[in-house]
Amino acid sequence: MSDQIPVTVLTGFLGAGKTTLLNRILEANHGKRIAVVVNEFGEVGIDDALVVNADEEVFEMNNGCICCTVRGDLIRTLGALSRRRDQFDAILIETTGLADPGPVSQTFFMDDEIAEQFRLDAVVTMVDAGHVAQHLPDSSEVQEQIAFADVLVLNKTDLISEDELADLERRLRGMNALAPIHRAAQAEVELDQILDVGGFDLERVLSRKPDFLAPEYPFEWGGIYSLAAGDYCLELDGGDEPSLQIAIMPATGMDDSTREEAVRRFAEPAAQPDEGTVITPSQTPYRLAAASGGVWFLRIAEAGQYALFTEHMPAEFGLRLTTDSDALETLTSETFDVGHSHDEEVSSVGIQLPGSVDPGRLDDWLGPLLRDKGVDIFRSKGILNLKGTDRRYVFQGVHMLLEGHLDRPWGSQEEPQNQLVFIGRNLDRDELTEGFRQCLS
Repeated sequence: MSDQIPVTVLTGFLGAGKTTLLNRILEANHGKRIAVVVNEFGEVGIDDALVVNADEEVFEMNNGCICCTVRGDLIRTLGALSRRRDQFDAILIETTGLADPGPVSQTFFMDDEIAEQFRLDAVVTMVDAGHVAQHLPDSSEVQEQIAFADVLVLNKTDLISEDELADLERRLRGMNALAPIHRAAQAEVELDQILDVGGFDLERVLSRKPDFLAPEYPFEWGGIYSLAAGDYCLELDGGDEPSLQIAIMPATGMDDSTREEAVRRFAEPAAQPDEGTVITPSQTPYRLAAASGGVWFLRIAEAGQYALFTEHMPAEFGLRLTTDSDALETLTSETFDVGHSHDEEVSSVGIQLPGSVDPGRLDDWLGPLLRDKGVDIFRSKGILNLKGTDRRYVFQGVHMLLEGHLDRPWGSQEEPQNQLVFIGRNLDRDELTEGFRQCLS
């Protein structure tokens, strides 16, 4: 245990105060060297830029959901960190506000190399005292984050009364009877209450969630083929989705190591070969344009068994592997339950525009926007190039609440820019983009 690197998973719904707590940890004089992994849900990645400048290294994963398709990305990042373990004492993973912490935690038990080198110390869940009641009834993510926590930080306690706090604590205790609850405002919490607390108990988790160690995968189907050296046709008839991601690799059979290798490969950036071109078994996946169908040529250099994994079921796209027009049969195949899903009504709008922002116009736009539509805007945040200053302007909002401040100066090698993210329901991309465009001078 003493040789394992402790890992803290910091989770909590959108706007609960995760980044604020993270910055407090990085600024504190605790003597620990901490590597930080940041993941966010959104098209524009700005969370790494909201983390304070510190000696600690920040690794950003912006694939959208650390609890689903980027598990392989997390494994790869941890693997890279393990080769530099003499440079830090602990790791802190800040998940997206829409993450189910279960699959994130699962990573530390499903992969032998990760389990040998890392120790999951605790899942710390931030709870927004002012807004959590709005999301508890209809958000499975909020419910899972609270129920799965080893430590609960009840943040923003200054927003509600003492009686409301007591009622909320009773409600949290009904969802999670064992996790200690620490009250906080502005994420001010003693670090020894959240770091290196030894809070994660696998037996407790299994008693509550017996299928915890049943893995979730970013693909729905996998098959093993016996292939001779030569060229084959990979044919698609077309499907409802515009593209299909696949991974092809040598394999000895459909076993745990093959599945986990597929997870890693799905985490790599996908190549997008044109229809009619040659593809080969590769470390990276392929994303095939599937809407109108097509044919790609699979070249096998050495005879053997090969695994083909597909993002969706092959029948949905009429996918088949053929030689001389005859479809090849698999030696064995397996379907996978993706298991995890997000509220499909929740989406993100990212805006990146050059220019300088007029402060008055910004107030005139953001104020009414959040007043009128703040119920549906769970989270808003941005880094702006404000007119009249050489410093970054950072704003963060949760529903109707908004705060902003001048941050550090733009760096000498840093081009001033405007980046905004809105996360919520019923978001109108064109309206938001044009509204911000009118703020530019």
